[in-house]
Amino acid sequence: MRYTILSKGDSKSNALKHKMINHMKDFQMVEDPDNPEIVISVGGDGTLLQAFHQYSHMLSRCAFVGVHTGHLGFYADWLPHEVEKLIIEINNSEFQVIEYPLLEIIVRYNDNGYETRYLALNEATMKTENGSTLVVDVNIRGNQFERFRGDGLCVSTPSGSTAYNKALGGALIHPSLEAMQIAEIASINNRVFRTVGSPLVLPKHHTCLITPVNHDTILTSIDHVSIKHKNVNAIQFRVANEKVRFARFRPFPFWKRVHDSFISSGEDE
Repeated sequence: MRYTILSKGDSKSNALKHKMINHMKDFQMVEDPDNPEIVISVGGDGTLLQAFHQYSHMLSRCAFVGVHTGHLGFYADWLPHEVEKLIIEINNSEFQVIEYPLLEIIVRYNDNGYETRYLALNEATMKTENGSTLVVDVNIRGNQFERFRGDGLCVSTPSGSTAYNKALGGALIHPSLEAMQIAEIASINNRVFRTVGSPLVLPKHHTCLITPVNHDTILTSIDHVSIKHKNVNAIQFRVANEKVRFARFRPFPFWKRVHDSFISSGEDE
């Protein structure tokens, strides 16, 4: 088994990474950061997001597993005291692969049709670079839907629906559903300007094209990375053809994660 381990970088995570490497040597596993079959993140969900983007060019050939050095998250279900068990599971069993849908973002520029493509595991947002009101036309499946005015828009994956999208009042969507969700960030609604005022859930075969009206410089965030785009013509969002693959060695139900993160007090009921 070829593997690589990415650490959050703090002392606890680094120590755990080195401990795991030593254990995996005992099982003749090969550390191969260039072509891993399994990518292990040690830290938090942010570390796994970084691992995803580092290996997004080979999603069909590798699977991800997360070890949390803090508390349980939505992408990592193993704790530090369980790493020896995890290594044994990796060595002894064919792991189950769970696939989650991703978001494709294509930024099109006014320069000779040039465009850039990104993938997001959680979400992508778009705002103006200086915090002024964003004015954009929202087009769904080739039809004008609305002219949005507000702070920005957030487009999330089902697995990312529990993150920024939830804080914006969006719905929680099970990752088995291939969909994307568009949530408004502080929209302007009055007698003159109107938006739908509700999150939109779009299926895989729907495309959303957002065209700037008052700015051609747009600040986007793709998961944890902020990027400033100049001379933007439009930004297209859709469910990506690619999927992220997670290695599962035991049940990790989505709704239990939601319960434990947002409802459970950590005490016996």
